[in-house]
Amino acid sequence: MKHLRKITVIGLGLLGGSVGLAVSRALTGVKTAGFSHRAGTRAKARRLKVVDEVFDDIKASVKDADLVILATPIGNFEETFHQIADTLPAGCIVTDVGSTKIMPHRWADKCLPKNIRYVGSHPIAGSEQRGVESSRDDLFDKALCILTTTKTTNRHSLQILKEFWSALGCFVKIMTPARHDRIFADVSHLPHITAAALVNASNAEELKFAGKGFMDCSRIASGPANIWADVLMTNAQNTVRGIDRLTAELTKLKKVIRSGDRKKIEKLLEAAREKRSKLIKYKMSRKELI
Repeated sequence: MKHLRKITVIGLGLLGGSVGLAVSRALTGVKTAGFSHRAGTRAKARRLKVVDEVFDDIKASVKDADLVILATPIGNFEETFHQIADTLPAGCIVTDVGSTKIMPHRWADKCLPKNIRYVGSHPIAGSEQRGVESSRDDLFDKALCILTTTKTTNRHSLQILKEFWSALGCFVKIMTPARHDRIFADVSHLPHITAAALVNASNAEELKFAGKGFMDCSRIASGPANIWADVLMTNAQNTVRGIDRLTAELTKLKKVIRSGDRKKIEKLLEAAREKRSKLIKYKMSRKELI
């Protein structure tokens, strides 16, 4: 990683703080800087030493940076690109950890100078927890990280980012922003809103009787609403299509349950069980599940 001497993380929550800690653990000699617009977060970040230096000035934080990583809510990306555009050194690589990719690529193309290299990143890591105090240096161990590229993506910068995320412990895959957003609408965004809908559809008093099954399948509904609102708004079309497919499957189940057709009920449930069983075997073969 000789190309990276200073890495700046903008946004010091769970992911941003974990990037800082992981870099300190894995990339000896690389200087880390961080920015947060909240004084309280800056104070916690300094106390926890998630980066080498914490800034209260976003422009100062990216000065001389070789790599800048946006770890704020996606809705802030466009403004952030504008804020740092005239301070970034020529050749600097800019990436992010956002869950959608079409809009960040568009904003980067519009806001960043031509001598700045943007590549999208999406490490599939984290939890429903939030805040810099939840940061961990092993958050990215054995996690999948998607890098997104277009026809104009600088290939040298792509290779550096591939090496960077691999050094932090990730398995790396590369795809287009459009393919990324189609896939993650189904496997990430749809599960979250399904969990939220399940909780919202339940009676508060009756929820007190919920067991482990309900708690497991509703866990991700605890995710921060502001971050998830940004995700859904920047991938609305794909998410709506996913809702339509889920609604169609629920309608199938509703019809066969209403009709009392046991064989059809079992057929639909067994199809899901078999598909999930194959998924678990695949994930275990790749050591993504332990």
